[in-house]
Amino acid sequence: MKAFLYHKYGSADVLQMEEVEKPALRDNEVLVKVHAASVNAADWHALSADIFLVRLMGGGLLRPKDPRLGIDIAGQVEAVGSSVTQFQLGDEVYGAADGSFAEYATAREDRLVLKPAAMTFEEAAAIPVAALTALQGLRDSGHIQPGQKVLIYGASGGVGTFAMQIAKSFGAEVTAVCSPKNLDQARSIGADHLIDYTQEDFTRKGQRYDLILAVNGYHPILAYRRALNPTGVYVLVGASGAHLFRALLQAMFLGPLISKTGGQKMGFMQVAKINQKDLVILNELFEAKKVVPVIDRCYPFHETAQALRYLGEGHARGKVVITVEQNNQT
Repeated sequence: MKAFLYHKYGSADVLQMEEVEKPALRDNEVLVKVHAASVNAADWHALSADIFLVRLMGGGLLRPKDPRLGIDIAGQVEAVGSSVTQFQLGDEVYGAADGSFAEYATAREDRLVLKPAAMTFEEAAAIPVAALTALQGLRDSGHIQPGQKVLIYGASGGVGTFAMQIAKSFGAEVTAVCSPKNLDQARSIGADHLIDYTQEDFTRKGQRYDLILAVNGYHPILAYRRALNPTGVYVLVGASGAHLFRALLQAMFLGPLISKTGGQKMGFMQVAKINQKDLVILNELFEAKKVVPVIDRCYPFHETAQALRYLGEGHARGKVVITVEQNNQT
């Protein structure tokens, strides 16, 4: 089979298509014939090692330990391990895999769910990491409640587009902060209020929010605090470029201190937990038409490196998806 691998850290140029054996199947795993995958910030960070912690936290100090990339997957069950009971050959599934930028990939049974018939493979591949990050950030870290005023900073990317829709499904009043070119998109997927960050600094407007989800943590943490209600919650999900390290440090060290001195809670969200229970919730939201994946671009499999490059530029409007032609698989 063909797979995209990287044997050194760097730009998308180091990602190469190679001919490799199909992955070996463990007892609790499913072999999936990939129809679609999507790219995430985690893939870009693993590839580029732009965050040095990637190397320290098991990625490999000088070169990647695992040359595979790709988490999000959607496809058909090709084989099942001896202890797998929920899936059978031919089932259409999606979830999280080990190395989904390939024609075949393995995934643990408890990290997959059946794909609804009305959901395309591309839509399914767009969901796992981004939508689970949004759901868990709002529900578990943000403790979202109906009627709250919720602000999504960085509302136009993969996580942000899901976060807006999921917040609305909880009954929140949602304010989206994004660039002018993305205002119409934010409005179309349910934002109640729009802020063009090139024209307004929401932290200085005087409006206060019950929950701020910073998908792109641009501002200092004290600026976010200024925009919170006395009992509001700030959750850092991510940040870009030079702001990432500062945002993480402030959320890790200043956040707990602020949280101890008053009613406000400030901190950061850990990596999303891929689990079947939450994937089922996302299926239900999709079938109820409360959440629809926003897909910016679809790239054919042989342009996987270009898909990573586009994501790395930081201007994706929704999810970036890779499609795999089934008739070319060997």
